[in-house]
Amino acid sequence: MDDRIAATLREDPTMAALVDRHGRLAVEPADDEFARLCTSIVNQQLSTASAAAIRERFLGVLGGDPTPGRVLAADEDDLREAGLSRTKVEYLRSAAAAFRDGERDLTREGFAAADDDAVVEALTEIRGVGEWTARMYLIFALGREDVLPLGDLAVRKGLERVYNDGEDLSRAEMREIAEAWRPYRSYGTRYVWAEYES
Repeated sequence: MDDRIAATLREDPTMAALVDRHGRLAVEPADDEFARLCTSIVNQQLSTASAAAIRERFLGVLGGDPTPGRVLAADEDDLREAGLSRTKVEYLRSAAAAFRDGERDLTREGFAAADDDAVVEALTEIRGVGEWTARMYLIFALGREDVLPLGDLAVRKGLERVYNDGEDLSRAEMREIAEAWRPYRSYGTRYVWAEYES
């Protein structure tokens, strides 16, 4: 995170305190977009701890980092024994097939000219990739700097805890809070997550 981003976030006094507490957090493109998408699919609707355990077992079944070929070749029973539901196995396979499809390029290069909404639209055509997963992809696979994933429970709970003493906030109120972080809402989001998980 460079000084310009830090200066923007520090204009929000509450966020300034989080930046001081958690140090410099990065928003960078992933080395491997497909592997990052697999992580988001595995993490869907799971706590951080159980997601991490299942992800380790998933990598064990694959015998290394996820590639479309490895995911498509993996034995379904082995994937189920790793803790993946039948539905998630299907989702991972549909993502693998999409990445193998010569008609579309779902990498950073392929999306270079696309705005965030166009990326979300392209990704949500893949079975098992909803709005939440697509927004995680924008932040963690593509390194997009101005994403506010209000579909994420931890982001909403974190915003309520940090900005409203744990009391409910509407999504409109959350968007208003995050206006101060533009054009670096992905960074603000990372700080809210860090605080929520601490």
